Amino acid sequence: MKKTALYNKHVELGAKLVPFAGYDMPVQYEGVNAEHETVRNGVGVFDVSHMGEFYIKGEGALDLIQKISSNDASTLTDGRAQYSCMPNGKGGIVDDLIIYRRGENNYLLVVNASNIEKDWNWISSHNDFGAEMTNMSDEYSLLAIQGPKAVEAMQSLTPVDLSEIKFYHFEEGEFAGLDNIIISATGYTGSGGFEIYCKNADAETVWGKVFEAGAAYGIKAIGLAARDTLRLEMGYCLYGNDIDDTTSPLEAGLGWITKLGKDADFVDKDFLIKQKEEGVSRKLIAFELIDRGIPRHDYPITDAKGNNIGKVTSGTMSPSMKKAIGLGYVTVDHAAIDSEIYIEIRNKQVKAQVVKLPFYK
Repeated sequence: MKKTALYNKHVELGAKLVPFAGYDMPVQYEGVNAEHETVRNGVGVFDVSHMGEFYIKGEGALDLIQKISSNDASTLTDGRAQYSCMPNGKGGIVDDLIIYRRGENNYLLVVNASNIEKDWNWISSHNDFGAEMTNMSDEYSLLAIQGPKAVEAMQSLTPVDLSEIKFYHFEEGEFAGLDNIIISATGYTGSGGFEIYCKNADAETVWGKVFEAGAAYGIKAIGLAARDTLRLEMGYCLYGNDIDDTTSPLEAGLGWITKLGKDADFVDKDFLIKQKEEGVSRKLIAFELIDRGIPRHDYPITDAKGNNIGKVTSGTMSPSMKKAIGLGYVTVDHAAIDSEIYIEIRNKQVKAQVVKLPFYK
């Protein structure tokens, strides 16, 4: 197992470490519910240094990004970021990612940890544009400082006005006494905050200063288990669960990042145009359990008569709402809001209802 540059900090804090995407990662410290509440109401820090970072530069950089991604990167200006996905040429998704425009012909792509090699090979295979590609994944650390108190807690560490950085915008500047740090108003929790990109050699210094600055605000380290409950309450897709090589962005409700009208030809464009015209046969839905139980990944979803209509992709007991929630694919005729569905839990049909996202408001 690989270790992030902050591994020793997690050991010191008594984290429960588990193998994840090839790394020993902290799944929890004091407990999922407590950590979840810290982020919803205060400020918490995740080590997500296992994520992948690729630099794409040079004359053909934008052309390459436009070819491999579903969103329209030509609309990006310096200091803006964009959520997108990479169609796989077979109607599925290679990965979802964030594209940062750092300057003209200068982009940073942030990809999922478990897909770094796969994504690198996929993008490389489409690089007929002479773009310069550099895989920086093993050189960068990434801290997600999330929660409503993040701006206030971190302002003392930077001359950059954090309150002025809009959602999906970023600045490169001084942070924790270090220069050229990317401060990005992105995250995966729905509670606001920042993601901080720094070199591995500086990670422990940044971590220490973040905890000093945040001490008065009750800052705590947060594990991957709470990251999962936080993102699920917002209905954010997780690659490998809710989207994968077999799910199309249109089935997954990602039509908003699938710009079929963009000038550039991109992988699967014709397939997706046809799918939109003909309509999908299944959809990713959000549901809340009416009866008792907890939905889990791969549990069958049925209609009232017990006929299989789909399966659960993500499920949990929501710490914020104290009710069981989940995402899953069902046939289109059962996907309407307020539809009654059933989750098969230990051979029992547990009643649920299709609801509108996000779960947590």
